[in-house]
Amino acid sequence: MKLLYGGKAQCSGMRRVPLLVFLAVVLVMAVPVSGAVMLTVNASTSVAHIGDTITLNGTVTGTPTIAVFLFVTGPDLDPRGVALDNLNIPAGRGMFTTAPVKLSEGTWTYVWDTSVILGPMKPGKYTVYVLDDPVDRQRFMKADYATADIDFLPSDKPVAETPVGPLLPVFALGLAGCMLGIVGRKKE
Repeated sequence: MKLLYGGKAQCSGMRRVPLLVFLAVVLVMAVPVSGAVMLTVNASTSVAHIGDTITLNGTVTGTPTIAVFLFVTGPDLDPRGVALDNLNIPAGRGMFTTAPVKLSEGTWTYVWDTSVILGPMKPGKYTVYVLDDPVDRQRFMKADYATADIDFLPSDKPVAETPVGPLLPVFALGLAGCMLGIVGRKKE
């Protein structure tokens, strides 16, 4: 549409609108979306025996966090999740497993040694959760989490007997000697 203004033809701003819309779309696509957190988690194996060591690792982008929070759900565990190293206490009550994040790379690693955890671990399917906030399974409302499933089989190692300390037999012999001495003195 041409308007005459002072004897000169001028184009209305309507022709510039498509150009401005195009520039706005290019700018929106070029600027990264801030606040969008992306987490990943990988397990070194998806099938393991109770007592095995599993390496968990992953990435975190979209947030400058120094650590990620991990918890696990599985057979006879609290449905809110529990810390990987203590299966007795629900996550979200100060008990989380954390893994430090390398800020320069956005990567993290945690080595989970299932032979030294507190609480009974039963064979079955376990799900490891990784989050960027310290909340339990029933409290996270956003999709900023990742999971890895691991099927645990019964331990393939024989149950180790508790070893007797080297001083216990010496202590037992000393105690028996003292008791015999006391009994012998009472007879006299």
